[in-house]
Amino acid sequence: MMDAASMTHAELDALLRWCEAMGVDVAVDGEPHDRFAEYAAEMAKARQPRAQAEPQTGAAQRKAPISVTPLREPVQRVLAASAEDVTRAAAQAAAAANSLDELRAALEAFEGCGLKRTASRLVFADGNPQARIMFVGEAPGADEDREGKPFAGRAGRLLDLMLASISLDRAKVYIANVVPWRPPGNRTPTPQETAMCLPFTRRQIELVAPDYLVCLGIEPARALLDVKDPLPKARGRAYEYDLGAGRRLSAFVTLNPNYLLRQPLHKRHAWADLRALKKATGGL
Repeated sequence: MMDAASMTHAELDALLRWCEAMGVDVAVDGEPHDRFAEYAAEMAKARQPRAQAEPQTGAAQRKAPISVTPLREPVQRVLAASAEDVTRAAAQAAAAANSLDELRAALEAFEGCGLKRTASRLVFADGNPQARIMFVGEAPGADEDREGKPFAGRAGRLLDLMLASISLDRAKVYIANVVPWRPPGNRTPTPQETAMCLPFTRRQIELVAPDYLVCLGIEPARALLDVKDPLPKARGRAYEYDLGAGRRLSAFVTLNPNYLLRQPLHKRHAWADLRALKKATGGL
């Protein structure tokens, strides 16, 4: 392996760009670690208490204290709470928030989702909280993690152009994600991670109380609208989102700007969806 000290500036720059493209964009240590093996070892230690070194008999043996190797705090939390417990706690914390500021504070204090420990910051929302149209994506990427707002970087610039095509901008809409922390390497959030964050997203929609909800991609459509079809069949249809208290929102499903950057030929489908949104909203 080439020594970094002997590499030229151009070679180092190329290496860093390759690492970022592969999703390795956060340096956490000088040596690689097998986190799966470490976690498995800690789990095994927790389940197999060690006996005392000196053998004992009678009452002394029965009363001997059990020695357990202490675990790191994140692992203790994983062992102590099931996914259902964490989701229940998230629902309680979200329901207690009576404003978007309180909801943001509740998310900042929430320790149930492991993505919080790998992300740089919480990516809560962008735009106008009084907007009548709310856009919801899946999860932040690297650009969003750096800037702290949803749909930044190239995807954000494309979303801005999409909004401008129907006479909208970020001051006229509200934008959030189902999962507010970036998954490592921009991977797709697991179903468990989505379930833990979903109560906060639903409460966010309740507090904004828009008239129209737009899901940017199939994953938020599945989480919020219970869509079963793949994206090509899901888009172009009319949906409803139950806001509670007898109120239902008109909902739409369209393509995520990140997807359109990879598949630009599908922009024509997004344009058709945007025209349908403009027609339904009366050109808000």
